[in-house]
Amino acid sequence: MPKYIVVAGGVMSGVGKGVTTASIGKILQEYGYKVSSVKIDPYLNYDAGTLRPTEHGEVWVTDDGGEIDQDLGTYERFLNIDIPRRNNLTTGQIYKAVIDRERQGEYLGQTVQFIPHIIDEIKDRIKKASDSYDFIIVEVGGTIGDYENIPFLFALKSLERDIGKQNLIYFLVTYLPIPSHIEEMKTKPTQQAIRLLSEHGIFPDFIICRAKRALDIPRKKKIETYANIASEHVISEPDIETVYQIPLDLEKERLGEKILKEFGMKAKKSPDWNEWKKLVNNILNPKKSIKIAIVGKYIDIGDYALADSYLSINQSLLHAGASLNVGVEIDWLDSKKFEDNKKNLNELKNYDGIIVPGGFGSSGVEGKILAANFARTSKIPYLGLCYGLQLAVVEFARNVCGLKDANTTEVNPKTSSPVIDVQPAQKEILEKSMFGGTMRLGQYAAVLKDKSQILRLYLETGRLKEDEKRINELMKVKSQAFRLGILEKGRKTVLERHRHRYEVNPKFVDLLEKNGMIFSGYYERFDRTRLMEYIEIPGQSFRGTQGHPEFKSRLGNPSPLFYGFVRDAAKQP
Repeated sequence: MPKYIVVAGGVMSGVGKGVTTASIGKILQEYGYKVSSVKIDPYLNYDAGTLRPTEHGEVWVTDDGGEIDQDLGTYERFLNIDIPRRNNLTTGQIYKAVIDRERQGEYLGQTVQFIPHIIDEIKDRIKKASDSYDFIIVEVGGTIGDYENIPFLFALKSLERDIGKQNLIYFLVTYLPIPSHIEEMKTKPTQQAIRLLSEHGIFPDFIICRAKRALDIPRKKKIETYANIASEHVISEPDIETVYQIPLDLEKERLGEKILKEFGMKAKKSPDWNEWKKLVNNILNPKKSIKIAIVGKYIDIGDYALADSYLSINQSLLHAGASLNVGVEIDWLDSKKFEDNKKNLNELKNYDGIIVPGGFGSSGVEGKILAANFARTSKIPYLGLCYGLQLAVVEFARNVCGLKDANTTEVNPKTSSPVIDVQPAQKEILEKSMFGGTMRLGQYAAVLKDKSQILRLYLETGRLKEDEKRINELMKVKSQAFRLGILEKGRKTVLERHRHRYEVNPKFVDLLEKNGMIFSGYYERFDRTRLMEYIEIPGQSFRGTQGHPEFKSRLGNPSPLFYGFVRDAAKQP
């Protein structure tokens, strides 16, 4: 039977439950156990696909096409595993599944109620996610005391009764504020969180104490007394410079040993943190540093700037930098400022590399196109991600191919040169306002061009070998055939995740290539339509991808495109 670890949060949201959950999983992996994670999101949305990035953070995409809360990305980055969409539960999913079954008559005349039907659906989904794992770590989103959490806490308590307390433990991640006017760490909010959790019959086995500074002995004793747990189970987790340091800090308090002892288990192997420590040290103490500009539009909300809109890009740059022993300083630039005044483009001279990330809609688009043009003409390393590839194609079509009206039909449906367009098979669905049905979501295969820059990067990082092994596995699964498309025997093929609706228009590919742009990879649908996946410009570090390689980057296993981009940026004079 798998062991369950439930992680809940107290005092406030954003306290660090996601990285704590991921760190616990990483620690247990180092002790030789097979681990995965589940994220519970109490909102009514079916998934994260329609949520605003500046409020909720980026949308994480899974191999199987799920649009998920960004915490699943944190789990994958720490655990170096691919987690399926079923490992994300929302209130909307749970109620929809139960109501759909009721409409189909599956309950055979029963009165469908919160108890047992909603509770059983939650438990069943958690159990299915635990198949073949030694440990499953369940993070409950939101904060203890939220009404939305009640069904999930009830279900987890019910699961505890089903499987026995010896197979499930609880973590409470809480925040201890230090008010500036008194400069004293306060435990009262944590005490209230413990009380609120106890109202559900749940008593934490471990308390992780987040704060600006490390927890001192008097505060630890106070929490120990109030929670009625051993002092050694009250763990300090102060602010640090990089989240990848957290497993190392938690292990200083022997958290892995304590968890295994609580379950009556022993380590399967001795942890080896040497490589992880080396990478963390490279992040904290790099040999050299570079400055990267990320030109996007999901930057601000009110008076605050939110880098969480592009969290995975930030992390991918860190991963590449750690492997290359290069520090990466990131500035988030609002593309609209370049539209307001083109002189602002001169700011980009101060950077070693420019990234234009994904996005939707027309806001800030011309500013992104100007940034792509500046990178290309100034020969500053450029990486275009999804929309960043599309707008680089628009820029090249306008300024090199002479198509002055070139655009994406997402911005200008009447353009005479629709170099980026929705494909015919998608348009009928769009006309019915079924926008989700037109998305290319999840992992897709791309055949790479021989001798291209892109192929060289996948070879150098070892990802080509990894992906070709995975493709052989997927070829045995009929439901995955459409993601692979038509594969040519003997051609080098890789996998990346996607989340987009518009494509490079096949009608313009020949013209673009004739003028010097190389399309170094494509995905071929079963109707023989080739969708362009990668671009590059010979003789310079100017590359783009229709996919989102940031979703497959991990510490110690960086994305090939980010690795190449950071390496090229580090060579800038």
